[in-house]
Amino acid sequence: MSIVTKTGDKGETSLMYGRRLPKGDSRVDAYGCIDELTAALGLARSISTDKFLSDEIFAAQKDLIVVMGELATAPSDRERYVKNGFELTTQAMVDRVTAVIFDLEKDKSLYPKDWVIPGETPVSAALDFARATCRRAERRIAAFSAGEKDFNLEILRYLNRLSDFCWVLARYAEKQAQTLS
Repeated sequence: MSIVTKTGDKGETSLMYGRRLPKGDSRVDAYGCIDELTAALGLARSISTDKFLSDEIFAAQKDLIVVMGELATAPSDRERYVKNGFELTTQAMVDRVTAVIFDLEKDKSLYPKDWVIPGETPVSAALDFARATCRRAERRIAAFSAGEKDFNLEILRYLNRLSDFCWVLARYAEKQAQTLS
């Protein structure tokens, strides 16, 4: 099967289970933002040589696949989605990211005395880019969720925490680079 399906040539796309929506629909925009965030994190992971960073970024990317799948499923198909073995965004995902943040924050030297200007290292710049991408995704999904009945608020909690996670990982990457030089 080819990646070229031609089914989107007229400005529509499919959700999970085949429901069609215009590509400009706010649901499509929401999961598209998560796709961009996953790719931004992939860039950071691809240039990281620190195993801890790479592992944490990869874990976040796997979480984002869960978030994206949930957003790409119409509410009327959610029960089927779960029955088929797909996961939903959970408090445990939020708690995992929060625990990493709290653990890293024990090192008070990660917090600069001034505003952070991205670009200290390639990895920290990529993580700051992912953070900004995450914040945009959070804003778009917050707007989308306002009109959704039974929206899983753990998605917004996860994205809010993930942007903090990216920020602190970027500062960690900068400190690791200073330690090696």
